[in-house]
Parts: sequence; structure tokens; C-alpha cells
Amino acid sequence: MSLLRTGSESRRSENKIVCHFNDIILKKVSWKPGTMIYPLPAALISCGSSEADYNLITLSWMGTICSNPPMCYISVRPERHSYHIIKESGEFVINLTNEEMAYATDWCGVKSGRDFNKFKEMKLTAVPGEKVKAPVIAESPLAIECKVKEIIPLGSHDMFIADVVNVQADSRFIDPLTDKFDLEKARLIAYSHGHYYKLGEEIGKFGWTVEKKKK
Repeated sequence: MSLLRTGSESRRSENKIVCHFNDIILKKVSWKPGTMIYPLPAALISCGSSEADYNLITLSWMGTICSNPPMCYISVRPERHSYHIIKESGEFVINLTNEEMAYATDWCGVKSGRDFNKFKEMKLTAVPGEKVKAPVIAESPLAIECKVKEIIPLGSHDMFIADVVNVQADSRFIDPLTDKFDLEKARLIAYSHGHYYKLGEEIGKFGWTVEKKKK
């Protein structure tokens, strides 16, 4: 994991706690409030209603907010080039990224669409979305097509709450027996405090702690 700043200006107090799980005495350090929910997806958000407006922005401030109906969000700074494209079009696509796309993912996060055609510069392929006008990145293992439902100003970022209207998955990563998306084969990457990481091995599945053993 990345090394986090623990300078005196960010520390508040230090408490000793006895961990009942294994009777170890731990020290918990209090920091000033900050965005410490990691790891997160490292995704390329594609937007634009026409080829002339197509753009990409790298984001990690995103997540699921509802299962039924399926809804998600992204948070974008108003000064970013993609902000107004998404606001005006009301659409975007969340393209999950993998190890092969790591360079493009970082590059698109530090360069502006005002100065570059990011699809062209990173040799990424823009293909039409099925339910949105915003493009899908063909190289992405999983693309989530979204339509904006509400925009909430928060401070440094505005939150775009959206309905998920379609999902496109690369057939290479779909298990033919279970029809499930294989995360390990897709080799997705994650973002944590300024660094990118490979995803690790599976350690369990939902409900495995109460699952009855097969006789």
C-alpha cells in the first residue's frame, strides 16, 4: 500500500486499544478529515454527443448508489473540460480499466481534452454506445452506460447521479459456463492515494461464512 502522510500537522491524537480478536495492543492515530476511502476503481469516463466532442477523463470518485433501479455516481470538478460536456449532454460511460490500459488511464488524468484528442493520442477506439450517444472505449473490459438524473454541487466537486441504462462486457472475460464476468482474467486495476495497483487474488465470496458445506 502507499505511504500516507503522517506529519504533525495532520495528526491529532494517539490512542492505545486492546484488540480482542488476538489480544494485541494497537495504536490508533487520528488524522484531520480527508478522503481516505481506498482502494477505488481507476476508470476512464468517456463523454460527448458527437465525435467532435468526444473526450476522456480519469476518475476514481465514483460508485454504486442503488441496485434497483441500478444507479451510480461520478464526482467531477467544474473546471475540468469534461464537466460541461457531461452536464450539457446528460450522458457518460464508465469504462473500467486493466493493466494494459494503465498508461492511458494515468495520461488521460493529467492531460486536458482542451489540448488533446485523447482517443487519438492513446490509440483508444471509440465505439457507439447502445443506449447513449457518448462513446464506449472498445479496449475497456467493462463499460457502463449512464444517463444523468441529478447534479448535486458539493464543494470542490459536483456529483452526477445517474441511471445505468446498459452495460457492455468484453466477451473474452465472460465465463461460458457461469456467464459471469471474470475479474481475474480482466486484470482490472485500482487506485489508492495517488498510486495504481493490480487487484489481488480472491479470498472468498459473498455469504461464504455461512455457506453450508457440501456433503
